[in-house]
Amino acid sequence: MSADLPRALPASTSDDPRYFIDWPTLFLAIGIYGAFAAVTLNYHALPWWAVLPLGTVIVCLHGSLQHEATHGFPTRWGGVNSWIVGFPLWLWLPYLSYRQTHRTHHQDENLTNPELDPESNYLTAAQIAAMSPLRRWVRQCMRTLGGRMLFGPAYFCFFSWREKVIAIRDGRWDRLRPLFWHIPGAAVVLYWVIGVCDIPLWAYVVFFAYPGTSLTLVRSYAEHRAAGPVQQRTVICEANPFWNWLYLYNNLHLIHHRHPRQAWHARPRQYALEKASLTEANGYYRLPGYGAVFANWLLKPKEPMQHPLEAEIVQRRAA
Repeated sequence: MSADLPRALPASTSDDPRYFIDWPTLFLAIGIYGAFAAVTLNYHALPWWAVLPLGTVIVCLHGSLQHEATHGFPTRWGGVNSWIVGFPLWLWLPYLSYRQTHRTHHQDENLTNPELDPESNYLTAAQIAAMSPLRRWVRQCMRTLGGRMLFGPAYFCFFSWREKVIAIRDGRWDRLRPLFWHIPGAAVVLYWVIGVCDIPLWAYVVFFAYPGTSLTLVRSYAEHRAAGPVQQRTVICEANPFWNWLYLYNNLHLIHHRHPRQAWHARPRQYALEKASLTEANGYYRLPGYGAVFANWLLKPKEPMQHPLEAEIVQRRAA
């Protein structure tokens, strides 16, 4: 961190590794599961146009909660956090797989590098050439926000589970450990949805899991960009209260990367401390809100599919 930038808030107990429970995050988890239970139990009494936004927001917010758990919330015990957040409301992504890849993503010197950053939206020329025509077409569509929302959940689900099948074929049992929690967790979710609430699987996917994943992909669409200096690769998106809450202030993404052990509810105050110098520090990569994201890139690509600085990446790798 630059010497002229403020340090993390010392008053936040959640930024202190000695905390035992971050109560706002724990209460948030209780609220999310309570809302999920209320909507699913009343599924047959609600019109579809009410279920769709409610289910979408609940699943998306639960995904934001899982993100916080990868950084040590709501408790200091990783196993307890996995038990709290690991029930996969969006069904497809094992939480422990996400925790592993997201921690790798936080090696900031590798941000956006398609060979080292598992959350990069870019590809190398070799990766593109190795794709089938159909997969290449889908990735081209996903360069737009609309394409990412439409195809992204199915795309990431397919290739996530394709990796698991390959691991079984190759006998890489270590890569299957996340399934030991994911499968029973998903079974509990499906038992509740189908067995208790009598919601058809297709309806749960259409009204909850798929759109909830799509809404999560809106946040990650513009989080990072290809840039030489590491500090210029991460966005600040100044959203309205709804989006701030939905993404747990992770839209202030540069703040999160600077202080990954800081609780979500401390990010606005930290941003207020650093705001004066932050814009210049991150190369003016700032967005005024998600309305601008939709307006600019719903149907228009924001970035090229191939990493625009791939030549520099290759040079650094060879050095």
